[in-house]
Amino acid sequence: MNIKLTEQQKVKLLNSTDVYEVMQRILLRENKIDRDKEHFWIIGLANDNKILYIELVSMGSYQSTIVEPINVFRVAVQKNAVKAILVHNHPSGELKPTQEDKDITDRLIQVGRIIKVEVIDHLIITPKSFLSFVDTGVMAELDKSIKFMPPYKIVEKIRREEKKIRKEAEERAEERGIQLKAIEMAKAMKTDGESIDKIVKYTRISIEEIKKL
Repeated sequence: MNIKLTEQQKVKLLNSTDVYEVMQRILLRENKIDRDKEHFWIIGLANDNKILYIELVSMGSYQSTIVEPINVFRVAVQKNAVKAILVHNHPSGELKPTQEDKDITDRLIQVGRIIKVEVIDHLIITPKSFLSFVDTGVMAELDKSIKFMPPYKIVEKIRREEKKIRKEAEERAEERGIQLKAIEMAKAMKTDGESIDKIVKYTRISIEEIKKL
């Protein structure tokens, strides 16, 4: 179900508080939402974080609701959203995310990456308060997860990490090579009786290290 928004309501969301203020008004609408049941919304955003739409994806029971990626991202693709914020309520008033909440978010992050819709936050809301996955560090934790990552993406991730490790090793080896050459030069200059100030100038080795040679 698409939540009807006026042009004035299609604001830019700069932080989790902005998101909550928008969603709180929806949550408190009289005769519009059964607050005794769990609901799952998606907010589709343009590149500048302006709201394109808010969609009620599913409505479940007191404790849970079924969330399918195809339903979450269907409108996002239609409306060319490039970012998404997930929102669901806990009728119990408990804001702490469950493992199921984290798994759903993790799964949707992976699907979003494939279709180029970045999931930038997930809020758990009640009429009086909220919890942001970004603000509490949960999104950073899930960003590293490979639990729901497709196998080919895992291979790509491993290859990127291996390439990064190789590059860092090569850079360290190159730095060590330069350092060893500088030491050999310093030894030769010291043997030739050059001043320490001159050796420092040409080798950039510290005075303490030169004295140890």
